[in-house]
Amino acid sequence: MDNNKNRAVVRVPGTSANCGPGFDCLGLATTIYNYLDLTLLRNGKVIVESTGEGAENIPRGRRNLTWQAVRRILQEVKREDEFKGAIIRMRNNVPISRGLGSSSTAIVAGLVAANDILGSPLNRNDLLRLATELEGHPDNVAPALFGGFTVSVMNEGAVQTFSFLPRVKLKLIVAVPDFELSTRLARKVLPRSVSMHDAIFNVSRASMLIAALVEGREDLLPLAFDDALHQPYRKKLVPGMSAVFEAAKSAGALGAAISGAGSCLIAFTTLRSRLEEKIAAAMVEAFKAAGVKSKALILDVDKHGAQIMRR
Repeated sequence: MDNNKNRAVVRVPGTSANCGPGFDCLGLATTIYNYLDLTLLRNGKVIVESTGEGAENIPRGRRNLTWQAVRRILQEVKREDEFKGAIIRMRNNVPISRGLGSSSTAIVAGLVAANDILGSPLNRNDLLRLATELEGHPDNVAPALFGGFTVSVMNEGAVQTFSFLPRVKLKLIVAVPDFELSTRLARKVLPRSVSMHDAIFNVSRASMLIAALVEGREDLLPLAFDDALHQPYRKKLVPGMSAVFEAAKSAGALGAAISGAGSCLIAFTTLRSRLEEKIAAAMVEAFKAAGVKSKALILDVDKHGAQIMRR
């Protein structure tokens, strides 16, 4: 067997879901990346090697999430009997269980790399369907696949996604605290129902956010990142969250939000403002005052989503 023929290398961006008011429907791709070097095998061996963020905690063998994605696409195109194993080599820069879509990068990487090796029998919308099936929701896998900002809707079990690049040149400042936060726990604290007032609050902010980004209305963005549906309930899980938000805004951020389910917090500014370093320092200092050690990542919006790097 020619391994090069059955090999692909893919780069997948980390993502941030919700963007404040867009709970479970908005997402964006960022310029922090995980890399997968995948070789499909005809024998049944599944070999997993990983370096970088969380490498010691990534499951080996058939429990690995990337292998599960590879296996799923092989089943979809009815070639699971042809390729029964894989060599999976991962280099990870996206922090694990911090709200930057680490599980989505693993799923999307496996799907995109395997699809390329198989001759691209599935298009990106097909891959989105499988990724959403594996992840359970589209808000991280959609931007990981398409890049930019994404708006996703579930309709009778099917996912529809609109992706776009904002006309505002944003800089993203992500404060990464030194503790993990599981999505399961972050969902457990949410209420079963919310008031009409809070629902209207979020619909108006999410609508304003998309309109401002599409039309390049930077002046409207300070109104657009606030949330009433999930962040007020999750702030007890992230010590110092409110203080970090206030510090970011005081330093000039347009707004701030929990990245996904947390524990990362993300602030937004513009390229031309040149305030990202100041905002980053303010966020780290506010976390420190709350007794939390953190680091800051200064990122851009990824424009391309998952990309094949080479065969």
